[in-house]
Amino acid sequence: MVEEVGIERDDAGLRRSLKNRHLQMIALGGIIGASLFIGSGAVISTVGPAAVLSYALGGLIVVLVMRMLGEMATAAPTLGSFMEYARTSLGDWAGFTIGWLYWYYWVGVVAFEAVVGAELLNPLVPVLPQWVLSLVLMLALTATNLVSVRSFGETEFWLASIKVITIVIFLLCGTIFVLGLWPGAEFSVGNIARDGFVANGWFAVLHGVVIVIFSYFGTEIVTIVSAESDEPERSVAKATKAVVWRVLLFYVGSVALLVMITPWQDIPTEGSPYAAAFARFGLPGAEVVVNVVVFTAVISVLNSGLYTASRMLFALQRRGFAPGWVRDVNRRGVPWKAILLSTLVGYVAVAASYVSPDTIFYFIINSAGAVALFIYAIIAASQLRMRRRLEQEAPERLKLKMWFFPYLTWATLVVIAAVIVTMGAIGEVRSQLTLSLVSLAAILLVYLLFVRQRRRSA
Repeated sequence: MVEEVGIERDDAGLRRSLKNRHLQMIALGGIIGASLFIGSGAVISTVGPAAVLSYALGGLIVVLVMRMLGEMATAAPTLGSFMEYARTSLGDWAGFTIGWLYWYYWVGVVAFEAVVGAELLNPLVPVLPQWVLSLVLMLALTATNLVSVRSFGETEFWLASIKVITIVIFLLCGTIFVLGLWPGAEFSVGNIARDGFVANGWFAVLHGVVIVIFSYFGTEIVTIVSAESDEPERSVAKATKAVVWRVLLFYVGSVALLVMITPWQDIPTEGSPYAAAFARFGLPGAEVVVNVVVFTAVISVLNSGLYTASRMLFALQRRGFAPGWVRDVNRRGVPWKAILLSTLVGYVAVAASYVSPDTIFYFIINSAGAVALFIYAIIAASQLRMRRRLEQEAPERLKLKMWFFPYLTWATLVVIAAVIVTMGAIGEVRSQLTLSLVSLAAILLVYLLFVRQRRRSA
């Protein structure tokens, strides 16, 4: 028990069978999703070469939030991670809200990734309808999660390895290409400012931040996974310290290379700009290889999404915020009922994507649009309170500190608020903000009407 800060370390029957290599690769892979391989083309089209700044600013927010999480997680590693930190720092309402928001977000992501994965597989297996392929993917990854946490860790380790290796190869080949050292290539670094670096104006840069911020969501998974690792404090500290260079290399570095390799107006918005870049290198089968990697990224997110949703649900029930029956753990230390419930909601969402794509599925996906920002804001507010408490009661536990506290924490909150306001000003994402606010209001209403009332009458 970490009695000084009122947070339990008890893992409630879960097995600590993940190794440091699992956590490091999960942390590495968590920042590389299909949105980087595919979505970066649309961001560059919207912002121009200054998309590099959009990715840098979005990455800065994530780096600061991860540093806050790293401070709290190394001081008090626990099941539920930031849900527990919010509960103990801000109150039950905050723990309930951030926990259910996070679970809801990942259940929606699981459904979305199952649909995207089926679309990628469909050309290879045209005899099967897409809904069957979505179902197969969901069943396969559910089975992986049910076997053991070690099974999840190994699956995610190899899926993440493929993504990391692909990006590293791109960074090496791309650097050689833009320097004119690649066979048949010319020095093309100047493409980044060919028509002006901020070609579409500074508001477009802010617009880009709104789009890219969600690409980074998932890095925080490492603080949840650490509860089932054999060295939680060391693993989390190492992973959160390294997030800076990951953001710089994988996102900012690779996007900068994209706009140097190809003039930004010629970068495709359909398909993967990375496939187009590899094709310019003259590498045979580049598009097929990148599509395989994109599929790997989708499966990776699906795998980690099921894991994360189930562990957050498991942590919620320990505080009376979710049905008690989801606490059941099998002999391998897997919360199987929490996994099945999270998967069941995923199945419903997948069915909705084919039966009612413009209503139910649209609501599920878009109502989670701004959830990442709400979660980041609650994490920052939690760190403000928890840091003060740790300084007074257990300063020796502050092994990894937030930089320039409290100024950078407050600055992060201001920037998050600015991004939320910007979402409201941009027509194409305003509906996501509106629906996300509806989700937030619904969760708060459930807490006020049922959870708080029940606790008052108990």
